[in-house]
Amino acid sequence: ARTVEQDRPIHSLHAYFLRPGDPKTPAIFDVERIRDGKSFATRRIVVIQNGQAIFNMDASFQVVEQGLEHALPMKPLTPPNMSDIPKELLGSPFISFREDHKRLLEERPQPAMQDTWLRANGTVPDDPVLHTALLAYESDSTLLGTARLPHRGSFKRERMQMASLDHALWFHRPIRVDDWLLYSVDSPASSHSRGFTRGSIYAADGTLMASCMQEGLMRLWR
Repeated sequence: ARTVEQDRPIHSLHAYFLRPGDPKTPAIFDVERIRDGKSFATRRIVVIQNGQAIFNMDASFQVVEQGLEHALPMKPLTPPNMSDIPKELLGSPFISFREDHKRLLEERPQPAMQDTWLRANGTVPDDPVLHTALLAYESDSTLLGTARLPHRGSFKRERMQMASLDHALWFHRPIRVDDWLLYSVDSPASSHSRGFTRGSIYAADGTLMASCMQEGLMRLWR
């Protein structure tokens, strides 16, 4: 985002996780300026660690324009009270609260959908790039877990290999991650050791702010 004019916020990213990363090892972010047009700009990013590409992503940026608008409505849900958040969740970078969380803990097959309220744990500076980057980070949560819900009780987690394979995110409107956001996720299908998920991210007032899709590895060890 720092290589693009400030009047062009990001509107989509498409990423592939190629190899496991090591948080203890420095990584090189190689950014290629693919295109700078009148309305759009495109960047290609490769993350390199130990001489090998571990991640690649295409990101597209667009000047703000006015046009036709519509959006699917949010479910009739309201953000939780902070008093309802368990203390053990308050030490994380993001606070998350799952609707109907007690049912989702039951070891039986569940519908492939869940709704999670999330927000940054603290105030985030007024930097739009930082807010979108933090949302991209947190959007990786709950997705694979949703794809596993229909199979609850039929496997042991310690005998399953799980990893994000590819991830796409679309930003519909400017967003703040230090306000409550509802992440509504469902999983239409899983097959060939891969789970497919999609998510809609709403502001507390019901405005659709972003959309997400991901395919992840769900490989059972025999």
